[in-house]
Amino acid sequence: MTRSSARPQLAALALSDPPEHWEALGFAVSANSTWLGDVEIRFGCPGRGIVGWSLRGAQSAVDGLPVADAPAGQAPGLQHPNGATGLDHVVILAPDFDRTASALESAGLALRRVAQRPDGARMGFRRLGSAILELVEAGEADAGPARFWGLVVIVGDLDALAARLGERLGKIRPAVQPGRRIATLHASAGLQQAVAFMDPEPA
Repeated sequence: MTRSSARPQLAALALSDPPEHWEALGFAVSANSTWLGDVEIRFGCPGRGIVGWSLRGAQSAVDGLPVADAPAGQAPGLQHPNGATGLDHVVILAPDFDRTASALESAGLALRRVAQRPDGARMGFRRLGSAILELVEAGEADAGPARFWGLVVIVGDLDALAARLGERLGKIRPAVQPGRRIATLHASAGLQQAVAFMDPEPA
């Protein structure tokens, strides 16, 4: 299969968070990693926040975004005590939206949809297997490299999660996606990148 006919998939994210911080949020963690659906999440990696990604079927060194090692095994089908079922999307900030979008296209990751927020900033989307890449225009004067900003986890029962996490989780509010809700973790949770939780997609 040629790269042009392949469908790139997100395989892994490397995070600097200590694994115990994710365990405290109700994730099942083993050997410094966990799985959200078919995406491996690795902990304790050097750096800060999301420090790298791995893609199946595509070049992953794009506009300064670091590369992580590919998973060594298959997703084990973990049952998370907090009800997490998968990774909805990973967010990348782009100080120069056009440059990063062009770099993604050159790597075989052309954006499939571009929308505009009320403040005028652009957002670009591309499905990478079970997860979605969301590219957000950063609107910064310094057009440095693109960088990872955060991720959004799907949970089966967002209300139950809110009761479990208490003040560590922000208010549940309507998501941009129709029929879904979202809540963002506060900094008190101790994670080094933005993390939010969403309802599953409507049937």
